[in-house]
Amino acid sequence: MRFGVLGTGMVGQAIAGKLAGSGHEVMMGSRRPGNEKAVAWVKTAGQSAREGSFADAARFGEVLVNATAGVGSLDALAAAGADHLAGKVLVDVANPLDFSAGMPPTLTVCNTDSLAEQIQRAFPEARVVKALNTVNADVMVDPSVVPDSHTLFICGNDQDAKRQVAELLRSFGWPDDDILDLGDLTAARGTEMYLALWLRLWGATGTGHLNVKVMIA
Repeated sequence: MRFGVLGTGMVGQAIAGKLAGSGHEVMMGSRRPGNEKAVAWVKTAGQSAREGSFADAARFGEVLVNATAGVGSLDALAAAGADHLAGKVLVDVANPLDFSAGMPPTLTVCNTDSLAEQIQRAFPEARVVKALNTVNADVMVDPSVVPDSHTLFICGNDQDAKRQVAELLRSFGWPDDDILDLGDLTAARGTEMYLALWLRLWGATGTGHLNVKVMIA
């Protein structure tokens, strides 16, 4: 399968690398072709890897991953082009973190809205699924980094899109029992706001290799 991964940071490189290493064709997208990080990634990721602009990656991918910084995601997706997003599953991994006042960051949107919902409204023909935004990049692509069973959340308005994303997550090593569907895309408000707690957990434990487990009585 062909994937377009928008974003050249740690998350984008982790996901793109996992996909390329699993035999998929992957294009990493950035603002302009020839991005230094993207070019360096291609050199290490093998023959199935390539790079280009946001629009190039969105055009190329059958499934798309938004791994851009949350504050810039809407602009990045606009640059990718609504026509290139239409009808495609768009896995939104981004969090709307605002670091302008230092640490800890605040959220640019919360409570009554979410970045994922903003993306869905801006690009109504995209099939947005929120996933992977509650763990760090290493855990996203290798859940065994955290011992024992732990929970990953997904949500979205399109049931078939969520099914496809769940299949992708299983290929990353996430067992069915650890993938919890929270319902429609409004649930992204909760998973994005969880980042405030996640950052405190990271500070308290000294590691980003952590996650939570939902236990049901």
